Amino acid sequence: MATAVGYAHPEYLAETDWLAERLGDPGICIVDTDPVASYHRAHIPGAVVVPDNYEKDPDTGQVNVVSPEQCAKMMEALGIGDDTLVVAYDHSRSLYAGRLWWVLNYYGHDKVKVLNGGWKKWLEEGRPLSTSPTRGKEEATFTPRPVPSLLVTAERLKETYQDPDVVVWDVRTLAEYTGENTRGNRRAGHIPGAHHLEWSELMDEGDHTFKPAREMRELLEAKGIVPEKEVLAH
Repeated sequence: MATAVGYAHPEYLAETDWLAERLGDPGICIVDTDPVASYHRAHIPGAVVVPDNYEKDPDTGQVNVVSPEQCAKMMEALGIGDDTLVVAYDHSRSLYAGRLWWVLNYYGHDKVKVLNGGWKKWLEEGRPLSTSPTRGKEEATFTPRPVPSLLVTAERLKETYQDPDVVVWDVRTLAEYTGENTRGNRRAGHIPGAHHLEWSELMDEGDHTFKPAREMRELLEAKGIVPEKEVLAH
């Protein structure tokens, strides 16, 4: 079982035993980021659920960060205010929980953790479950404060991808990287010089936890993804 020992920022993760001891804490909002249908089958007691496809532009269907107005409306509906500690989880090796973690950080809310191991680990440990929907706490006020440095635009990427001090990290599948899988896009392949390491390689397939810090560093360094360089991921 992986733990946060050795990570540069262990506070980004919450362990299942830590959360189990804090169920019902009024200062914590547990957020289920799986599809709403999965949430209604069972979830962590007290958890609220994000709307399906909240990260997609309703006009284009593209996955983009929601607008400040959309973000504030959604967070307040979930009961997330400026002082709320958020713990996000999913059953997808933290793929969707990680997205919410990033959205919150992008909008200046750094009081957020990802549940290490997510739903799978929680369930297999025999921890409490609920089938009753939870409503967000009323009168929550969420104030978006965008942090532009956390977002890479296509224009900036085009200007910097050849910079020797920059590493472009392609986290998609190998088939997408090589162009074998187009996913319906008109153009396939990858950005010239991009380093490939699928995001799932950093996760433990068995219990869905993040791999140990040392193992993650070795995987990243082998691909040239090092802290001495600016890393632009996509």
